[in-house]
Amino acid sequence: MLDPEWVRQNHTIFDVFHLHFGFDAESTDSLDDLVRTLRAVHKPIVYTVHDLRNPHHPDPTAHDAHLDVLIPAADQLITLTPGAAEVIADRWGRTAQVLPHPHVVALEDLELPRRQRDEFVVGVHLKSVRSNMDCLPVVVVLSDVIAELPGAVLRVDVHTEVADPESLHYRPELISWLDAARQRGVLRLNVHEFFSDEQLWTYLRDEVDLSVLPYRFGTHSGWLEACHDLGTLVAAPDCGFYAQQRPCFEYGHGDAGLDATSLATAVRRAYQQRPRWRATVEHRLAERRRVATAHYDLYSQVLRAASKSR
Repeated sequence: MLDPEWVRQNHTIFDVFHLHFGFDAESTDSLDDLVRTLRAVHKPIVYTVHDLRNPHHPDPTAHDAHLDVLIPAADQLITLTPGAAEVIADRWGRTAQVLPHPHVVALEDLELPRRQRDEFVVGVHLKSVRSNMDCLPVVVVLSDVIAELPGAVLRVDVHTEVADPESLHYRPELISWLDAARQRGVLRLNVHEFFSDEQLWTYLRDEVDLSVLPYRFGTHSGWLEACHDLGTLVAAPDCGFYAQQRPCFEYGHGDAGLDATSLATAVRRAYQQRPRWRATVEHRLAERRRVATAHYDLYSQVLRAASKSR
């Protein structure tokens, strides 16, 4: 759908072009061509700005160039938090409608009971170690603070490809450190394939009490939304607008490095307070209806404007 030729051949089968993700591999010239093609066939563009900083890109230059094409060109903009909307207004002079991210977990699973246990498990899932993850500094701090908290356990998960010498995601130094820490009894290490959705929900709901997001840059998080759905506490960095999405414990982390003291404080607060931050079916359903209505109104608005411009 990002191919201008696809638009030229298929513009009669859609009314609005709504972009969320998927343009990472496109050049700015190809996005310019896409925008011009959509204009030529009178199709309005809506863009939901999830990422002001791409979590997969160590250098923000390419994503910034993409945003410089898409944000000025969009007929309407949406984003998830007031902070992101302020950045959009400051950088591009555009107004973005702020709408919350809808529930990630199915409604029928939202109120499944969490597993009760004596331990307080702090989990950090390193996934495939994407570019915005500052893995070892975060895990080292966590291992130190967990040692001070009676009944607390540190669990680290990582995808199999990170331990596979044949994989592009192979991180031998990280795996070596984690395995040594496991042997010393500092942490529990789980190396596994990608979780299915159900496996991920089980991990968050039944196996982890606090999920630490080890990000040094980023904007918003679907992982955080899943945690909110399932009642898993979150410690999130202050480099993006995670704390504006849902209630969480915030700590200092950004391109300048990790604030170890604030991370330790966030973990201690979560351990001591253990608030019950969890979505309800009633709240998420009402929220989804509100988000759907807002999209309907926005689509209607851009279609009316498009019809007048023909």
